[in-house]
Amino acid sequence: MLQKLSNPDFLEQPGEFRSIRMVRNYRVGRTFARLMLILIVLVLGFLLLPWTQHIRARGYLTTLRPEQRPQTVHSVIAGRIEHWHVREGEKVSKGDTLLRLSEIRDAYFDPRLLERTRQQINAKSAAMSSYQDKVAALDAQLKALQQTRDLKLEQARNHLRQSELRVRTDSMDMVAARAQFEIADIQYQRMQKLHADGLNPLTDLEARQLRFQESQARLISAENRFLASKNDLINARVELISIEQQFLDKMAKAQSERATASSQMYDADVDVAKMEVQYSSFEVRTGYYYVTAPQDGFVTRVIRAGIGEMVSEGEELLSIMPARYDLVVEMYIEPVDLPLIHVGNQVNFLFDGWPSIVFSGWPDLSYGTFTGRVVAIDQFISDNGRYRILVGPDPDDRPWPEGLRVGGGAVGLALLHDVPVGYEIWRKINGFPPEYYAGHPGHWPGDHLINSGTRTSRPSPSLPSKKDSGQ
Repeated sequence: MLQKLSNPDFLEQPGEFRSIRMVRNYRVGRTFARLMLILIVLVLGFLLLPWTQHIRARGYLTTLRPEQRPQTVHSVIAGRIEHWHVREGEKVSKGDTLLRLSEIRDAYFDPRLLERTRQQINAKSAAMSSYQDKVAALDAQLKALQQTRDLKLEQARNHLRQSELRVRTDSMDMVAARAQFEIADIQYQRMQKLHADGLNPLTDLEARQLRFQESQARLISAENRFLASKNDLINARVELISIEQQFLDKMAKAQSERATASSQMYDADVDVAKMEVQYSSFEVRTGYYYVTAPQDGFVTRVIRAGIGEMVSEGEELLSIMPARYDLVVEMYIEPVDLPLIHVGNQVNFLFDGWPSIVFSGWPDLSYGTFTGRVVAIDQFISDNGRYRILVGPDPDDRPWPEGLRVGGGAVGLALLHDVPVGYEIWRKINGFPPEYYAGHPGHWPGDHLINSGTRTSRPSPSLPSKKDSGQ
């Protein structure tokens, strides 16, 4: 039978094995083998293609600096809304009046409150000046009393010295008078004896008696002068003590009055300072009747609308979006991916509202994506159990669209290393995280077939300083 099939003449005979004649020229086995070989080569080639590992996370647009984020304007004082100067969506400049408030507290109802407060301050300042003059007058009085005391004490000391010298003089006069009295007494007794013996006449005795009486009188006079001098000395000492005590009392009284005047002056100074603070508070409060824009921006939403509504201190009135801001994307990544992200890593973004065609493993083939660089990584975990990272525009790539707004959504692809597709499939099948071999390309299967190697991160873009932002 096989010989018949192999014989061409047999196959050409009509009516015999017509089905074999119909399929004999298709060579199905050979074609299938070629197709399988080509498929295997394509699959192997595909498995060796480079694949960029990435971490996918969703985020939203925010600003890099806190003062560039949407903010609410609060009322510093309690008041009543009198007039609105803006509407929602309107652009305002820093210092523009947003609304005007009126006073609702009876302590500030006086329309001449500042003027009357200034009058009180002036009156209290005049009283303080009077106390200052009184203190200066008492200082002069104390100085005069001190000079007078010094002169009086010096005079009293001189008088005391004179009294001491007078006592000494009178004491010497008394001693001399006593000596003369004793001599006169001896001579008188001798004369009496000679007169009794009849040797001297009576006239000589009488003359000697007269001299005796004169010396006795001089002695008594000298003793009187001595006692008077001693009294003068005692009086001089008493006078010295009296002068000291008298001036001590006067000076103590003057010092007490000076201390009282100084205390009153300081009290007046404290009152003036308090009233100055009160006046400044009134003046500043008057400025708070007009709520102004803190910076250039747009009025996004009016929270307290209407005329005549009461607002309290610190209550929100409206919200403003700054006109100038530096956009960044706020993303949250899983804790297992945190060691793979570093400042300066490249991230590709798909912004909401911008069409794009994304090949996550081949970012160079993607269309409509924008690149960024990681500028900050939180050091603590967020409430949602993830870590927050901030990604800013890449200065070396095309700028982000101008139509982006704060709060818009974005999908980020944090690019890691280039690996073969086969290794990436094997990693995902085994459930290993990206960069399982800690960033050593030599350990990746088939890495020698990839020329791109690992992605090298550019230096991290520095955050804008106050000098750069014009602040």
